[in-house]
Order: sequence, then structure tokens, then C-alpha cells
Amino acid sequence: MNMWQFAATFFYLGKLPFAPGSWGSLGALILWIFLPLSYLMQCIIIITLFALGVISSKKIADSMNDHDPSEVVIDEATGMGIALFMLPHSITIYTMAFILFRIFDVFKPSFIYRIQNLPGGWGIMLDDVLAGIFAWLICQGLLTIL
Repeated sequence: MNMWQFAATFFYLGKLPFAPGSWGSLGALILWIFLPLSYLMQCIIIITLFALGVISSKKIADSMNDHDPSEVVIDEATGMGIALFMLPHSITIYTMAFILFRIFDVFKPSFIYRIQNLPGGWGIMLDDVLAGIFAWLICQGLLTIL
């Protein structure tokens, strides 16, 4: 496996046989547990994952002749990172963010569905970025209310 596959599968989590998107999301959640609540560090990681994801997902999709291969989960890892961005380290909050992100990622409401049709790695990545933003907004809203 080359470095693009390693990146696109988010440390091979996308190679797991059942629900690779959930494994990629869980991998990002575990990473986030160990990250400090540092705006700069979390931004750098999200931007790096996104840039790496656009490139690696396109390369893998082209090599597999598949618009959005299921083993490419760097998009889920990026979206999950966005969903967890600067949230307090809490099992309850992280579980809520994970569930909301997976719901938005799987069901792709409204324009999230349409954006996945963008060419190359952009469509693969941006639907999960939007799912992460929606999950983050709900989590932040609930934290503000409570």
C-alpha cells in the first residue's frame, strides 16, 4: 500500500470490512480525545487532513475507477474533526457529536447530497465537511443552551 492509500484510508481504518466510515470517524474521535483544546493545533490538523484528503481521495478514486470508494475514510476523519472542533473533552459531548455527524454523513440531507457530485476529491471531502459543520453547530447550540 502506498502513502496515498495510507492517508486516504486514515491509517488503514478504511480497510476494515464493516462500516469503514464509522471506523474512520471513530479514529478521528480517538485522536481528538488526546488533543489539547488548542485552536491553532486543531485548525492545523483539520486543514492538513482536508488538503491531504482532497489529493489522496482523488488518487485512490481514480486508481479504483470509483467516484467515492468506501475504503476512503479521510473525509469522515476530517468531518469528525470539524464536528469535535474545540468541544470540551466529554464522553457525552463526543458521543453526541459522533452520532450527529454519522446521521448527517449517512443521510446527506439537502445540499450535502448535491455537493458530493463535485469532481475529484472535492466532492468526496466537502459532503463530510458540511456534515461536520452541521454536527458542530448543533453541539455548540446545545452546549450554549445547557
